[in-house]
Amino acid sequence: MQRLLYRAKWDADAVRDDVRKVVVDRLGDPDGVLVVDETGDLKKGTHTVGVQRQYTGTAGRIENAQVGVFLAYASRHGHTLIDRRVYLPESWTSDRDRCDQDGVPDDIAFATRSQLADDMITAAVQAQVPARWAAADEAYGNNTKLRSELRKLGLGYVLAVSRDHLLPLNGGKTRRRADLVTADLPATAWTRRSAGAGSKGPRYYDWAWLADVGADGDPDDGGRHSVLIRRNNTTGELAFYRCWAPRPVALAQLVRVAGVRWIVEEGFQAGKGQAGLDQHQVRRWTSWHRFTTLALAALAILAICAAEAAPDDEPEHPDMIPLTVNEIRRLINVLLSRTTRSIAYRLRWSCWRRRHQARARRAHHTRRLNLELQP
Repeated sequence: MQRLLYRAKWDADAVRDDVRKVVVDRLGDPDGVLVVDETGDLKKGTHTVGVQRQYTGTAGRIENAQVGVFLAYASRHGHTLIDRRVYLPESWTSDRDRCDQDGVPDDIAFATRSQLADDMITAAVQAQVPARWAAADEAYGNNTKLRSELRKLGLGYVLAVSRDHLLPLNGGKTRRRADLVTADLPATAWTRRSAGAGSKGPRYYDWAWLADVGADGDPDDGGRHSVLIRRNNTTGELAFYRCWAPRPVALAQLVRVAGVRWIVEEGFQAGKGQAGLDQHQVRRWTSWHRFTTLALAALAILAICAAEAAPDDEPEHPDMIPLTVNEIRRLINVLLSRTTRSIAYRLRWSCWRRRHQARARRAHHTRRLNLELQP
């Protein structure tokens, strides 16, 4: 394995491109969404490429960690991770000896996480990945340059921004904080819509849409700028999104894209739990990219298998949930391992699990629906 990750001759970026092509061939859809996010791996030493004390959402605080920025692709057929970049802090790029020790190429300069996100999205567009939208959390949505680059690509976006984000109102003549604008909205401005199906049923939120706000930067981009506000109908927690589309869109489309952003979290969970995305025991630049590429390839195979096993219309077995990435990985393990139990026995257990999960899902959906109907 160490030889494969370090000394063997193969191009991890070329394999990454192959993985992306296979995903597009199987899961591609013109209304696809590109989603950017990052994840961190906690480290104890100082020699792993990119490691330093920095904030990581994995720990929810500043820790000694290595951070990777990832790009996910989502469509109505399925979703998976398709690209990756390791984040190199300035403490690394300004220390050439340290970079040489870990095999960082000479042409790699400092790039912010938003710049890495822009690189991956641009590469996906140039590779003709069928996508109409981009989505990200506020760590990326607050970046003015990233929003500008997405508009240049003609890619619509629904990007989360912070509550103190200044919104251009009255044709851009005035600017107000997003949370202060929300406080002045009447009750009639809110509508309840689902942001997509969750593990416990539809994810209903209250939404307000400011469909006519000032341009975000270049006023001649020819698109439609708007602001979307999400309110948790239980806690009252607010979230804000800067939106842009090259053509007029409906509120339902923006709400759908805002909800799709969460799939990257599912991708991280599946990648780490089923494909060992966080289990690399490597330090060098080349080894990290090779290991991560292989993990993305494994995750893509599982995602494609789950998509092809999903029913197009009515499920063949309505009392069972469709095959999931986790269940497919479990079945692959059964086929590869020498178990004392027969395959038929393992398949019966698989069916039992899927029926049990279907019953649990129906119970959650019923409970959620009853809560929504309560005054």
